[in-house]
Amino acid sequence: MKNIAVLVSGGGTNLQALIDAQGRGEIPNGKITLVVSSNPNAYALQRAESNSIPTKVIRRKDYSEFSNYDTALTDLLQSKNIDLVVLAGFMTILGKKVIKAFENKIINIHPSLIPSFCGEGFYGLKVHEKALERGVKITGATAHFVDEICDNGPIIIQKAVEIQNGDTPEILQKRVMEQAEWKILPKAVALFCNDKIKVVGNKTEILE
Repeated sequence: MKNIAVLVSGGGTNLQALIDAQGRGEIPNGKITLVVSSNPNAYALQRAESNSIPTKVIRRKDYSEFSNYDTALTDLLQSKNIDLVVLAGFMTILGKKVIKAFENKIINIHPSLIPSFCGEGFYGLKVHEKALERGVKITGATAHFVDEICDNGPIIIQKAVEIQNGDTPEILQKRVMEQAEWKILPKAVALFCNDKIKVVGNKTEILE
């Protein structure tokens, strides 16, 4: 059984999708054993507590140096014997130490089909605003491993979502979450926990 830590900053809808999937038995070899928030007021913390999942708040601003924050987060995750780290709306940049300590063991969910509308500055509603501005007909979500370059790590799963006439960034964001993010993030986590993901260079192979 692999220990999963979910890192959050806000409402925690992707955390809830993981909790629900776990409850349905869809992550048979993994268990969420820790939720870490960068925001002490994040509603995601209430979701965790109502499901009896231990929580911890670590704020970047509580550390004078970024390297100290990086070390504190790494030490916390290692002290809890975490096997997989999941970024579910985590709004603080990860440092080199934690990325190295958990190489190919950190999964992020991004609300577009990478490499479109991704990279530095592309998060939250901004992603959907840019997709609508560009006039693309299809967007979606991507579950990928995290490396030191933003949204650059090996892609695990992608799911497409159609853009419809009259979409606003808010409407599109909700559709992408419901039709893609909440489906592929638990699936990517389950694949990892079942040792079904092989990383080759900057690509992944999903094993049968």
